[in-house]
Amino acid sequence: MAGGFVSQTPGVRNYNYKLTPKVFVTCFIGAFGGLIFGYDLGISGGVTSMEPFLEEFFPDVYKKMKNAHENEYCRFDSELLTLFTSSLYVAALISSLFASTITRVFGRKWSMFLGGFTFFIGSAFNGFAQNIAMLLIGRILLGFGVGFANQSVPVYLSEMAPPNLRGAFNNGFQVAIIFGIVVATIINYFTAQMKGNIGWRISLGLACVPAVMIMIGALILPDTPNSLIERGYTEEAKQMLQSIRGTNEVDEEFQDLIDASEESKQVKHPWKNILLPRYRPQLIMTCFIPFFQQLTGINVITFYAPVLFQTLGFGSKASLLSAMVTGIIELLCTFVSVFTVDRFGRRVLFLQGGIQMLISQIAIGAMIGVKFGVAGTGNIGKSDANAIVALICIYVAGFAWSWGPLGWLVPSEISPLEIRSAAQAINVSVNMFFTFLVAQLFLTMLCHMKFGLFFFFAFFVVIMTVFIYLMLPETKNVPIEEMNRVWKAHWFWGKFIPDEAVNMGAAEMQQKSV
Repeated sequence: MAGGFVSQTPGVRNYNYKLTPKVFVTCFIGAFGGLIFGYDLGISGGVTSMEPFLEEFFPDVYKKMKNAHENEYCRFDSELLTLFTSSLYVAALISSLFASTITRVFGRKWSMFLGGFTFFIGSAFNGFAQNIAMLLIGRILLGFGVGFANQSVPVYLSEMAPPNLRGAFNNGFQVAIIFGIVVATIINYFTAQMKGNIGWRISLGLACVPAVMIMIGALILPDTPNSLIERGYTEEAKQMLQSIRGTNEVDEEFQDLIDASEESKQVKHPWKNILLPRYRPQLIMTCFIPFFQQLTGINVITFYAPVLFQTLGFGSKASLLSAMVTGIIELLCTFVSVFTVDRFGRRVLFLQGGIQMLISQIAIGAMIGVKFGVAGTGNIGKSDANAIVALICIYVAGFAWSWGPLGWLVPSEISPLEIRSAAQAINVSVNMFFTFLVAQLFLTMLCHMKFGLFFFFAFFVVIMTVFIYLMLPETKNVPIEEMNRVWKAHWFWGKFIPDEAVNMGAAEMQQKSV
């Protein structure tokens, strides 16, 4: 049957656990790792629309912005300007590959700490930048921080959370990202009104605040039971599991973690093993989900919202205010996913969000096409501009409760321990690579594809929605170490999963019931 929906996966175990204050607090603090990514996403687009910043570092763009006869689609087209934004994501891609080893060998929390530390140094370079070189060095250091944090935080949250609330807790990472975006847009709104160069320096320099938060958080957080077992601290791992589950009756789950760890130790080369057929579902999902997430077009809105709104005819102050509104809506709608993902499941949110994004993108492209045409020299009235902003908010809402949080949740929860760090590194690397491409090419694509750019992203939304419908089984309430049963029951992926990967757990269950 097409779709592969599995409402009840046979043989999946139900562990004993309670929602304890400790697991809530640790996951709340752990989610701080998303703040640095979100703050950068929100701050860079606002800064690149500030006239003093452009006049200081990108004078050619500043002249075009002041030219009343400039093609609206091409007003901000500059490879150097996009390099300022996108260089971070190349660094994040590279660092995420190294981060997988650090996460596995030293634990999730120290990878988070290192991410915060490098992000802190990068914020200092950007805040005190005197030339393009300092800006780019700062961006690269920020990228290293994002790579480490994005590699470790989703895995940390998935391993600490109880199975039936894993989606909600993991989505805390996306909530932190969006909260960082909202804070950044609010800061940009006020710093843009400051005279001289002080405004953009404050915006870039305040990135040190979320960096300090994640460093302090990493120092006080405990490590996950999975990571403790992986590094040989078996007794400490059991105590931690009892603490976060709120019960001493954790023998069944603890034994599953031990078994997974023993199996993972047999895997000497996780980067090689993830290419084996038995891990084909995880490999495909950790490649395609982040690929599709970026081709929703969301980062066009996130990176360049102020620039985009200026292109639509808003003034500098109004464009930053509009970007702030869309950020607040995205934050509020992310909470919809937090409260529904473990009730309705991942697939429902993916599919509904995809349809909502598709309709709004087509409408946005059509309105911009009618008003600006191909030449990009038309005018747009206030009512039409507000209508486009409303459509963008509808689009952002659809992303916020679907591809935004689920793009991080699903890849982090589907992989067995022996390939988990490698799979998450692939997830982050693919995400950062296509984030880089979108950031680097968007202004040029807008200049050449014009309003057709929105139809371009809408086309990919159709493809990704069909992909989810056909290829992703439901994973809600399934313990991470039991995920092979989900893949085995799927109409397509089942043929890749060897019987022993599932039957071993069934035999153990039968033995315990005798």
